[in-house]
Amino acid sequence: MTRVAFSTERLDAELLALDAHEAELAALHADERVMSTMGGGRATPEENRAWIERNLRHGEEPGHGIFVFRERRTGAFVGRGAIRRIEIGGREEVEVGYAVPAERWGGGLATEMATGLVAHAEGHGLGGLVAYTEPTNRASRRVLEKVGFGYERDVEHHGRPQVLYRRTTP
Repeated sequence: MTRVAFSTERLDAELLALDAHEAELAALHADERVMSTMGGGRATPEENRAWIERNLRHGEEPGHGIFVFRERRTGAFVGRGAIRRIEIGGREEVEVGYAVPAERWGGGLATEMATGLVAHAEGHGLGGLVAYTEPTNRASRRVLEKVGFGYERDVEHHGRPQVLYRRTTP
């Protein structure tokens, strides 16, 4: 049984665990609609497992981690989020990220997840958070702006153009 790391109005966030989350994340990462918003192609089961194994370390640092979000009422998987250290635009930053299954788009889940991630990070003293997305991903850019991020600059990340947003702790 996985433990709830934090909650939002409708969602519970669980810290990433290979055994508990591999199948759900494999389905998310294999969805071409979702992966196209993140600049990648569909992941194979092996690539999904490798992604999980690489990202487990983020949960070792207080306030950081990869989180699987579940609807509290039903326990249904509704996406993943991240608070992790990355290098982007030539600097080490603390990133907030999220992904929602395509069939759940438009229901406010990304905004709720991002709000919860920001509150969790800032509650652990993490400030100056960044987020990035594809320049054409208008929906994600709106989510970032709703939760207090402002466009900072264009960057290249993993060989692709991205837009970098920054939140300064109020």
